[in-house]
Amino acid sequence: MLARDAVKILLVDDDESICSSLKEHLQEEGHVVATAANGQQAFRLLRRGDRPDVIVLDAMMPVMNGWDFRSAQLSDPEFANIPVVVVSACGFSGRTVLSQFGVADYVPKPLDTDALMKAITRAAVRLIA
Repeated sequence: MLARDAVKILLVDDDESICSSLKEHLQEEGHVVATAANGQQAFRLLRRGDRPDVIVLDAMMPVMNGWDFRSAQLSDPEFANIPVVVVSACGFSGRTVLSQFGVADYVPKPLDTDALMKAITRAAVRLIA
């Protein structure tokens, strides 16, 4: 990781206003944030070497949704171990999302930023543990 508490985060969400405000909030907390509007853009960032500590992933997006992104991520040994926190208003229970995505955590929309920060911290700790 970067500084003492800094986490390098890849935020993948097609909602521009959510992405912008969440990026600003995370940066104010001292984290380094890259953004992508869909899973395909996220993979482009990963493949060019922008390796995050944690991926914050929306489930419902155009082009490549979160389900397809996660499946592709798990199939790629270079990226499979990057922890993922799903944020979504997909309507599924947390248990369903966690089991079907195989992710570190789930935070439903509308987002509770405190819950998201705790989920990111837990995911980052798992990475370095």
